[in-house]
Amino acid sequence: MIMNDKFAYSLTGTLMVLVILATSWNTSEARVAGDNNRDSWTSNSQYTDLRVTKVTGGLEHPWAVAFLPDGRMLVTERPGRLNIIQNGEIQRVDGLPEIHARGQGGLMEVVLHPEYEANGWIYLTWSKPDGEGQTATALGRARLDGHSLVDYEELFVQDRFSSPGRHYGSKLAWTPDGKLLMSIGDRGTDPPRAQDLMDHAGTLLRLNDDGTVPQDNPFVGDDNALDEIFSYGHRNIQGLVVHPETGQIWATEHGPRGGDELNLLEAGKNYGWPVVTLGLNYRDQQEFPHSEARRKEGMVDPVYELLPTHAPSGLAIVNPGHFTARWDHNLLAGGLRAERIRRLVVDNPDGFYEVIHDEELLLKEIGRIRDVRIGPDNNIYIVNDARDGALWKVAPAN
Repeated sequence: MIMNDKFAYSLTGTLMVLVILATSWNTSEARVAGDNNRDSWTSNSQYTDLRVTKVTGGLEHPWAVAFLPDGRMLVTERPGRLNIIQNGEIQRVDGLPEIHARGQGGLMEVVLHPEYEANGWIYLTWSKPDGEGQTATALGRARLDGHSLVDYEELFVQDRFSSPGRHYGSKLAWTPDGKLLMSIGDRGTDPPRAQDLMDHAGTLLRLNDDGTVPQDNPFVGDDNALDEIFSYGHRNIQGLVVHPETGQIWATEHGPRGGDELNLLEAGKNYGWPVVTLGLNYRDQQEFPHSEARRKEGMVDPVYELLPTHAPSGLAIVNPGHFTARWDHNLLAGGLRAERIRRLVVDNPDGFYEVIHDEELLLKEIGRIRDVRIGPDNNIYIVNDARDGALWKVAPAN
């Protein structure tokens, strides 16, 4: 049975988290949700003061940010736009594929190839239409030539188009061996798809940089599973990061009503959705209709449940030596509904991983946080999910 004997959902553990959160609620100067009219302010945290600065506004539902070697930044907007940000100015990029920008779909993730300076590849995900009102999560790459994408290649499309337009997943991350991880959500209306290994919905994929299948993937050679799948039983992973030193894959994913999770992902493992969940049904707050239990043998428990409801999106790991030693290698989990970042300290003193400290940052100062990234300057960069969204930098106040 894959389960932690000291699982963090005991009454004692829950009360400890609530005490920590209650303490951190009083640590911040500003409390105006999503106030994009302010350009800069100081925000307090338990161990260091932070300087929050607007890099640029004028973004419509920005989704992700990536950093070019020359100091410019790429920011996607869900309605289907890719932007270059330079000195606070926005320059549109053309040459994008056809994008179905409705509901939660549109243009989503952007990352650079680990060897970008040698090959120039930029990777994007989006909701691809089939011409009949259904969509699928798609992956492609292109190079940047001025303000245009060139050499475009579509690398992967999930195996089944469906509706409605939600739960696309769509996060990307590179592993130390040069493989590309890609999340796909359960697509919202048929949750048991996440338990079907012949369906990409509700999975994390592992791909070569050209979209082909690595031959050491866990289900290669299994006629009852799709070769691209790395792990399954996921509802909607929208926070994904690989630890730069250990290579561990950390993910945050949405639960239903409650049940938002922090998971440590391993090859071939089943993370339970929707058979097991810590959340409830949206409509009646009763047990989720497809759920059998809160835990089940053979299904991996989350390392941590993000309480209260967080609606996680964006996940980063703090580089050491920049903010404070207490923050080194901490996880930063963005929250949409929660309008905050959770700074999570993870440890494994008894051989299993658990969150031993949870601090709330930037509560209602920026609004619905969609993406959290660490820039090449070691500062934190954030985009907020709003019609009048913005790109923000968070640096040490000194």
